[in-house]
Amino acid sequence: MQSKQIDMRPPEFKLTNPPEDLISAVKFGPKSNQYLVASSWDGTLRFYDVAANSMRQRFAQDAPILDCAFMDIVHVVSGALDNRLRLYDVNTQNENVVGSHEEPIRCVEHAEFVNGILTGSWDKYVKLWDMREKQCVGTYEQNNGKVYSMSVIDEKIVVATSDRKVLIWDLRKMDSYIMKRESSLKYQTRCIRLFPNKEGYVMSSIEGRVAVEYLDHDPEVQRRKFAFKCHREKDKNIEHIYPVNALSFHNVYHTFATGGSDCIVNIWDGFNKKRLCQFHAYDTSISSLNFSSDGSALAIGCSYLDELPEPPATVPSPAIYIRYPTDLETKQK
Repeated sequence: MQSKQIDMRPPEFKLTNPPEDLISAVKFGPKSNQYLVASSWDGTLRFYDVAANSMRQRFAQDAPILDCAFMDIVHVVSGALDNRLRLYDVNTQNENVVGSHEEPIRCVEHAEFVNGILTGSWDKYVKLWDMREKQCVGTYEQNNGKVYSMSVIDEKIVVATSDRKVLIWDLRKMDSYIMKRESSLKYQTRCIRLFPNKEGYVMSSIEGRVAVEYLDHDPEVQRRKFAFKCHREKDKNIEHIYPVNALSFHNVYHTFATGGSDCIVNIWDGFNKKRLCQFHAYDTSISSLNFSSDGSALAIGCSYLDELPEPPATVPSPAIYIRYPTDLETKQK
């Protein structure tokens, strides 16, 4: 009976009660494809039961929220334009300001390895927070670069900054970063994500490009790194180039999804350097992507990002799609 129900669910659907402004992040709960949290410039943090297609909880504040993360299945954190880190309890509806940065908090990640929360800010610092004590337990300068994107797996952290640098940190030894890299992409970084096996990272830029990089300095390993063009279209011999705003890895197959301002989501096999599939065009730019931990579901945040010189006559409403991709779409061939 159970398998029949799973087979009958639609391959893709739209969540009800989406945010009303730009969707800054969509993230699935730990070890679950049932719960999802979404943050937005409308100042809301929304908690969804995906299976029931219902918004279970909505927290509102005055400042746009730039990122969010699950700490555990009932506790969620957010970083906002008012510089503050907030902790929410989905069951009790309690909300606490845990602390702040000097500038807006751009990135929030759960560091399971130390059971803490990491925040990255435009104030050029990453902070580590002990959420039980509700206090900052570490402040780390990011080589004078504003934090634009950050990714954490186990002890490893990669931070992409405003001056096209990538800093690699180890949570076991935070007195200094363990590596500093120049971005291999010429233009501003939009997103960075560690490989699930932590051997490297993928990063994207505003200029329709993605780079696949490896951490090991061994020349043999470095030979495998590459960058490629994507999220571009030709129209009457004019090439339109779009920012690649979002990246997410499939934790099981180690393939990854990219989302761009061309309203397209692609799935890539980075090891064999090929595209596995392209989904249909969405209503507007892809602002955020997140695979569930088992890769069975992909959350797609769509919202207009003010990229066009002239705004469209009718700006498409923000939307969150949940897609259940097939092995054909996500598995290495």
